[in-house]
Amino acid sequence: MGEKSVTAHLHGDALRTFMSRILDDLRALERLLAQEAFESDVRRIGAEQELVLVDSHFRPAPAAMEILPKVDDPHFTHELGLFNLEINLDPLVFGGRCLRDLEHRLEAHVHRLREVTDEMELAVVLTGILPTFRKSDLDVKMMTPLPRYQNLNEASNRMRGTDYEFHIKGLDELLLKHDSVMLEAANSSFQVHFQVGASEFANMYNIAQVVTAPVLAAATNSPLLFGRRLWHETRIALFQQAIDTRTSSHHLRERSPRVTFGRQWVRNSVLELFREDVVRFRALVGGGENESPLEKITRGEIPKLCALSVFNGTVYRWNRACYGITNGKPHLRIENRVLPAGPTIVDQVANAAFWFGLISAFASRYSDVTEHIDFSDVKMNFLAAARLGLHAQFDWFEQRRIPAQVLICEQLIPEARGGLERSGIDAADIDRYLGIIEQRVRSGNTGSSWQLRSLSSFHGKTKMGEQLNALTAAMIHRQREGRPVSTWRPASLSEANRWEPQFLKVEQYMSTDLFTVREDEPISLVASLMEWKHIRHVPVEDSDNRLVGLISYRTLLRLMAKGWNDRENGAQSAADIMKRDPTSVSPETSTLEAIQLMRRRRIDCLPVCRDGRLVGILTERDFMEVAAQFLEQTLKE
Repeated sequence: MGEKSVTAHLHGDALRTFMSRILDDLRALERLLAQEAFESDVRRIGAEQELVLVDSHFRPAPAAMEILPKVDDPHFTHELGLFNLEINLDPLVFGGRCLRDLEHRLEAHVHRLREVTDEMELAVVLTGILPTFRKSDLDVKMMTPLPRYQNLNEASNRMRGTDYEFHIKGLDELLLKHDSVMLEAANSSFQVHFQVGASEFANMYNIAQVVTAPVLAAATNSPLLFGRRLWHETRIALFQQAIDTRTSSHHLRERSPRVTFGRQWVRNSVLELFREDVVRFRALVGGGENESPLEKITRGEIPKLCALSVFNGTVYRWNRACYGITNGKPHLRIENRVLPAGPTIVDQVANAAFWFGLISAFASRYSDVTEHIDFSDVKMNFLAAARLGLHAQFDWFEQRRIPAQVLICEQLIPEARGGLERSGIDAADIDRYLGIIEQRVRSGNTGSSWQLRSLSSFHGKTKMGEQLNALTAAMIHRQREGRPVSTWRPASLSEANRWEPQFLKVEQYMSTDLFTVREDEPISLVASLMEWKHIRHVPVEDSDNRLVGLISYRTLLRLMAKGWNDRENGAQSAADIMKRDPTSVSPETSTLEAIQLMRRRRIDCLPVCRDGRLVGILTERDFMEVAAQFLEQTLKE
C-alpha cells in the first residue's frame, strides 16, 4: 500500500478530512501537469518481486518477520501473508544492459534470501499461486501483524458486511466462502514499472492495456488453487474476488470491483484515472503525511501527494498509474500488476522485456492506438488470456479470432524486437530474452502448462496432497537450476523425497469428492450409492448441509439380514437407520490423531467437518495407502 502508517474507521470528520486531502492532491497534480513539471527526458524501469516461503514439507512457512532481520536489507519487505516477502528493486534507466542488470540484481537478492532460508531449513518459491496452499493456511492468523494490513482487512470486511464469496470455473470448479481478505495473500506477482512522460501518458497507458493480453498469455503460471485446475492465470479471478467489497442484490446497479482492468480508454491525462477511482470507490483507510500540496508548489517544492498515494494503494487496476519523485522531480509510471511470479527469474525478465518492447514498438507506430482497436476487444482479450493462456484467441486490430501462439510468434515478437532496438537495448540481451519467449510459446510450455501436464501424469497414482507436494518440490529444484520453464521436464512423484509431509493433517489426505444423502431420502438410494460408487459409508446431511448422521455398509447388511428390501420397505428414510451425531474431526486434525481416534472408537470411517458442514471423509482404506507408502519408503532406505 506504499504507506505503513494507515488508519481505519474512516467515518464522520475523519472521512471528510481525508477525502479533502485527496481532492487537494488532485488539484496539485492538475497544477503540476499544467506547469509541465514532470520529468520527460528519461525513461526508467523498475520491478517488485513477490515470493512464497515454504518449510521442509513444502507448506507455506509463516516466517517473514523472523527472516527480515536476518536478511537485513532495505530492498526486502513484508507482504500481506506471513509466508510472503517482497523485494523492491532500484530503478534502472531503460537502455543498454538494463535487462541483464535487472536479472542480475534479482538473482543477487534471491541468492541472499536463500542463504538465510537454507539455514532455517526453509525454501523460496517463485510462483503465482503455491500449489500446496490449503484454505486453513489463509486464516487471518497468518496475516502479517502490522496495522496497515489489519486496518485494510477490517475496513474491507466492514464495507462488505458479509463473507467473501469465490466462484472460479475452469476444468474444475471452486465454490467457497472466506471471512477475510487473506485469500489475496495466495497471489504472488512480478510487478514491473515503466516510466513515461506526462504528455504521452494517455497513449502509452492505452498501449499498455492493449498489449497486456498477449504478454499474459505467454506468461501464465497460476493454474491451481486448493488442488483445483482453474484458469491458466487464476490470480486474475482470485484477486478480484478476494477484496471485492461489493455484494449481490436484486437490483441491476452497475458497480465496479476494486480490482479492475478498467472501463474505457484514457483520453487526455493521468488525472482521468485518479478522478475515476475517487468517484467510484470509497476510501477504505486513511493516513500518510499531512502536507499542503498546493502551498508546496507555490513555494517551488514538489508535493508527495500522500493522501492520493494511500488511496491509490487500495484500488487495484491491473495496469496502475503511479506518481513518484526522483532527484527532486515528479514522474509518472505505468505499473503492470498482471505478471505472475516465476517460473524462474530469467522467465520473469523475459516477460518484462516482451512488455517493454511491445509498448515501445506500438508507441512509435500509433499516435492514438484507440483509433485502431475497440476497448471491449482489449478487455475480452485480457480475460481470454487469463482463462486459457496460449490456447486463447484474440480479436486483434483488423484480425478476428487469431490464435495467441500465431499472433505472438509471427507478429508480436518481431514487433517487440524492433521496440527494444529503438530503445537502445543491448542486441545480445534482446536475442536472449525474446528467444526465451519464442521458445516458450512455440513449445506451449508455460509455467501453467508445465504444472497441468505434471499433475496429469500423476493421475490415479496417489492422493492429491502428495501430487501437489511433488509439484512444488520439482518447482523449487528447477528454479534453483535457473533454466527457462520451456526446458523443464515434467515433475515426478519421487521429487518430494519423503512420505511424511503428505500425511501431517487429515485435509491433505481426505477424500473431497463426496456422495451424500438427505435425511428424508430413501434407503434404496443409499444402497444404490454404495453399489454404483463402490463406497462403504454414506454421510447424511440436513437441509442446511450440516452433517447429522452416517450410514455404513454394515448397517445395510444387518437390515437386509432382517428381511428388508426396497420394494416392501421403500418408505423408510435414511434418518431411520443412520448413526446420529457421528464422530468427526476438523481438517486441521493431525493424521496421527485421526488414526488414534479411529482405533479408540473402533470406527472405520471419519467424517471431516468445518463449522458442522462436511468437507471431506477419511476411511481405513486411506490409511492403508499411508501405511503402504511408509513401508515402501522404509524398505528403500
